[in-house]
Amino acid sequence: MNPLLAGLTVLDLSRLLPGPFCSLYLAQLGATVIKIEEPGTGDYARLLSPEMFALVNRGKKSITLDLKKPEDVAKLHALAKTADVVLESFRPGVMDKLCCGYAALKAINPRLVFCALTGYGQDGPWREKAGHDLNYCGYAGVLDQTGAADAAPAMSGFQIADLAGGALTAALGIVAAAMGAKASGEGCFVDAAMLDGTLALQTTTLSTLRAVGAAAARGNDMLSGALPNYAVYETADGQHMAMGALESKFFMAFCKTVERPDLAKLPLAPGPKGEALRSELTALFKSKTRDEWAALLADADCCVTPILKPGEALDSEQAKARGLVESVAGKPAVAMPLVFDGQRGVAVSEAPRLGADNAAILGAI
Repeated sequence: MNPLLAGLTVLDLSRLLPGPFCSLYLAQLGATVIKIEEPGTGDYARLLSPEMFALVNRGKKSITLDLKKPEDVAKLHALAKTADVVLESFRPGVMDKLCCGYAALKAINPRLVFCALTGYGQDGPWREKAGHDLNYCGYAGVLDQTGAADAAPAMSGFQIADLAGGALTAALGIVAAAMGAKASGEGCFVDAAMLDGTLALQTTTLSTLRAVGAAAARGNDMLSGALPNYAVYETADGQHMAMGALESKFFMAFCKTVERPDLAKLPLAPGPKGEALRSELTALFKSKTRDEWAALLADADCCVTPILKPGEALDSEQAKARGLVESVAGKPAVAMPLVFDGQRGVAVSEAPRLGADNAAILGAI
């Protein structure tokens, strides 16, 4: 299979996590991604989190340009003339001040797709505000809905706004705009805001709001803790099992496998009506270790599974069978999570050294 985005050239001026994660997906789909970094320091993530940098910048080329210098601005213009996509993550207006904004680059290359990935978008009263994942999740109502009932909001184990609301939303926008540009010869400006993308993910919460006029209290929505048959339970060894037996058929299968037909007679209901079942399940799961439960339920079609630690997740038989984990520089990394005709995109190389491709790319200008 030919890489699906082969021939697409992306100039990536983004830093830290959201933008680089977005362009990682494009690289894994076959695009040529040229990472443009500041001379001397480069992407801040090189120092702040070298392993994160190594993960999200695989398969890219690196050049250094100082866009405060006219000669380097001219080099970026030269690269933009033949590129397909520019991705940046500065605050609104910064690229314009550097003479490298959409208007300037579109004049050079009308088919260019220019994606600005920001926290709050190009307009609105918050456009200039600084922010990080936690702030966007707070503004989107995600933090309000995350955590146990009667407890403080809980931070997610991964960056929901940065990665799902921001990076993946931007990647979708870039691919759609690139398809449009290929058909029409005209590029466009893609305004991707992490707050916008994160708010769009709030489907369950917004469904409740639409149905009853208000969101449920934290830990009390259908899929956030209200139902005893869709919950997390502690095991005898202090680990946990995830019960996702939302449909009655799955819960019945669980009751049959654990030889507790009496549980099937208790209400699968939220609130006080479901407390009897929750109490019984709490006691039941504490009677065995996590791995004992996993073995017992391995062949039961009941949606009750062990909660794995990150290292265990990478080492699971499913991840191995799917070829999901690859080795990069002797360390584990997750491959492209999409399979096309049996292939997981492009097996990308290690992240580049700062300015590793200066001679090859800038020397040709």
